[in-house]
Amino acid sequence: MVRIAVISDIHGNLLALNEVIKNIKNKNISQVYCLGDLVDFAPWSNDVISFFRNSGIPCLLGNHDERIAFDLPLFPLLHHDNYETKNRFEAINHSKKHINLENKEWLGSLPYQFELVYKINDSYKKILLVHASLDRNDEYVYEADDKQKMYSVLKEKEVDALVMGHTHQSYVQQFSDILFVNSGSVGRSKEIDRKATYSILTLDENSIKAEIIKIDYPIEEVASAIYSSEIPNFYGDFLLKK
Repeated sequence: MVRIAVISDIHGNLLALNEVIKNIKNKNISQVYCLGDLVDFAPWSNDVISFFRNSGIPCLLGNHDERIAFDLPLFPLLHHDNYETKNRFEAINHSKKHINLENKEWLGSLPYQFELVYKINDSYKKILLVHASLDRNDEYVYEADDKQKMYSVLKEKEVDALVMGHTHQSYVQQFSDILFVNSGSVGRSKEIDRKATYSILTLDENSIKAEIIKIDYPIEEVASAIYSSEIPNFYGDFLLKK
């Protein structure tokens, strides 16, 4: 049996990340992967990047990481109103200003996907890790979305499970013989409870199973740190569901 933990979408929230890593260690899981989006929206983006640089945890390039690494231009998102768009621009520009050059260069070196193949007795299990979707690191794939097109591609590649992030909404969904998992968000969950969220995959020779883990963290302390920073209060209010 093999167990792996998959975390995603830290978004500068070091306090949430610390609690998740502690929980993973308490479960004696040694294999951990990160799907990216280390930066933006909380005050510790440099600290979060430094953690991953020193931890040895393999990490993908999220869309926010890519924007910071390569100083990509900002565009409004269709699902954001004018107020959120203004705050988003301010928060990302804050990251562009404050994340140091060495960390930006490291972000720019990250891969887009991981393909993991495990041999368990006489059985092979293949897991594909992406930040957002098969084709892009900024495409939203929700539980209610049709998976048939993705299924066909994954079936051709002999993939048994696809693990994603980006939406900040976790789920485990079996579609025919392929498992679809969204690991949710460690640092900026869009779920009602706002808890730090990640996934654990358990592999044996017969199956791959997944569970979503939710962790409490000092969310009021994070919000207070946001309020004390140059990051818009919008992001503290969001965590506190104001």
